[in-house]
Amino acid sequence: MMESLQEIFIVLGRIVTIIPLLLFMTIFMGKRAIGEIPIFDFLIVVILGAVVGADIADPDIHHLPTALAIIFIAILQKVVAKLKITNRFIGRLLTFEPTVVVQDGKILNRNLKHIRYSLDNLLQMLREKDVFNVNEVETAIVEANGSLSLLKKVDSQPVTRQDMNIMKATSTMAVPVVIEGKIDVNVLKDFSLDEDWLNVQLFEHGIDDPKDIFFASMNADLELQISQYKEPEPSLKIPRIRH
Repeated sequence: MMESLQEIFIVLGRIVTIIPLLLFMTIFMGKRAIGEIPIFDFLIVVILGAVVGADIADPDIHHLPTALAIIFIAILQKVVAKLKITNRFIGRLLTFEPTVVVQDGKILNRNLKHIRYSLDNLLQMLREKDVFNVNEVETAIVEANGSLSLLKKVDSQPVTRQDMNIMKATSTMAVPVVIEGKIDVNVLKDFSLDEDWLNVQLFEHGIDDPKDIFFASMNADLELQISQYKEPEPSLKIPRIRH
């Protein structure tokens, strides 16, 4: 009984001492470490969690080495962060490069596969940016920390109704009608359309087989926006984004 109480007090004492130390070291590492979480900082957070968790959960682990480990890990992160700022080559080695995933309204399937993002991931991130029609996007970039940055086309950038001298705006939302080569017939039925109509539209775009389409959406005006698995690269001027 006494031994159990002793272990409980040891755990409580470690929590009281480790949490303030961890808080201080996190502040020392800087806002960037907790605000952006690039890959190196993510690894630091995982390691700190493992070290602190083991120390709190197991009273047999010596407490002082854990505290020293936290301090050394924080110092290492600070040094590496400064190196990344002062040396661009080291910065590139320790993080991901930004990746263009949409250009001129076309989803770049090859780039999505390279960063292992699914189409659903991308569409969700676009919706979180208030983009419900891929055709509105001039350039979309997945940043090193996994967030999405985008530049809308000039005619899709937000304006006020007063600027446009209109009283009512029309929705530009587009719904997926072909995803990874598969036609969603239910979407066509909602628009009182069928696959024959879609095939005619695809033929006018120079596409003979829907299986060649990575993603296609349609708006209320029955306008199609199509991204093929293999987009003709000369037609897309993809900007080179670097750190």
